[in-house]
Amino acid sequence: MTPSISHPNPNNALLLIVDIQGKLARLMHESEAMIRQQGIMIDACRLLGLPIVWAEQLPDKLGPTVPELSARLDGIEPLPKSSFGCCGDPKLMQAIRDSGRGQVLLIGIEAHVCVWQTAAALLREDYEVHLIADAVSSRSVFNRDIAFQRMSQAGAQISNVEMALFEMMGNAAYPRFREVSRLLK
Repeated sequence: MTPSISHPNPNNALLLIVDIQGKLARLMHESEAMIRQQGIMIDACRLLGLPIVWAEQLPDKLGPTVPELSARLDGIEPLPKSSFGCCGDPKLMQAIRDSGRGQVLLIGIEAHVCVWQTAAALLREDYEVHLIADAVSSRSVFNRDIAFQRMSQAGAQISNVEMALFEMMGNAAYPRFREVSRLLK
């Protein structure tokens, strides 16, 4: 059986940011590289006009989103949650539905808890999930890798920042190609 191949489409995709908060974000495996890639993804999605849904897990306890990312999200309000997966929160799920988009570009932490539970629920709801692997992590490589395997087995497309962005643009004639490609240098 040939696996399904799908590319994210800028007219059908949204960016979902999961819990990149406080000290916990700094404890992730290769946290600096992860946060750098998340920043590129946020900037590029804003350039491409994608809706962004931004989740924070118990921000009163875990703290706000790291400043390197929250500074890029001007004009967008984070949605607090207590459920591990974003789909367990009615306001977050409504924001995803209200976008009218069928593809979710997923970034955040931790891969094996909140990101995994979000991906699994989105897949059950028939969303196409593109896990942006270089913008997702866990404290341990083992937990991250198990989460990536589970998400792939469940039907998520495993991708990375550069791959997803070039797939969305399709070719060098895309209107914002130069601006987006500059972010990747």
